[in-house]
Amino acid sequence: MNLTIHEVDVRDVETLTRFVSPEFGPWSQPVTVTQEMIDCFADLTGDRQWIHVNVERAKRESPYGATIAHGFLLLALLPTLSAPRDWQPMHYSSAANYGSAGLRFLAPVPAGSQLRARQRLRQVERHRRGTLVTSEVALHANNSDKPSLLYDLQVLYLHSGTSGQS
Repeated sequence: MNLTIHEVDVRDVETLTRFVSPEFGPWSQPVTVTQEMIDCFADLTGDRQWIHVNVERAKRESPYGATIAHGFLLLALLPTLSAPRDWQPMHYSSAANYGSAGLRFLAPVPAGSQLRARQRLRQVERHRRGTLVTSEVALHANNSDKPSLLYDLQVLYLHSGTSGQS
């Protein structure tokens, strides 16, 4: 799929709003969630529940027959899974992760799964420091129709000349 990328001045809320869509865009490149990634994340966060790190027990006792990735590991992988979009922001001094308008973990991701993401622009609004953009990101494992994660990512594009300070 050839995707035409449109450069959009983020100060122009009306133009940017034209990219709001009920449809998701194209898929990202796949990323495989390995047991090593899960173990490293468990070590980093201290979340060493057996469902994540005990391969033999998970084979015996887990309803998934394998260990599963932490939900927050999936969230942390979103920048790696960067889904293509049809607009490129222009004329901003910086972009800040503003938070989330929603986050849902809908299906487990067993170790060894291939993940892909796609996104759609949901909302654009003026903010006192710039333009606030909300995109819905859907992460799917192993080409499943059901997403494993839905995340409403909010990014604040600070306008040139606007301080990043409150």
